[in-house]
Amino acid sequence: MAGKLKVTLIKSMIGRPEKHRKVLRGMGLTKINRTVVLKDIPAVRGMIEKVSHLVKAEEATDETA
Repeated sequence: MAGKLKVTLIKSMIGRPEKHRKVLRGMGLTKINRTVVLKDIPAVRGMIEKVSHLVKAEEATDETA
């Protein structure tokens, strides 16, 4: 069973490489402090790893999912 991850953009994407911007947009993050809940799958884990310096990721509980 795949869980959920709560991902929050904590740093701006201004001045970042286009690859980082595309990853963030692909996850649905466009503004600082915006939070999205995503499935905990390897593809999403890889995206988070690529921009780990710009986001905060945590496991989502039932009430936050």
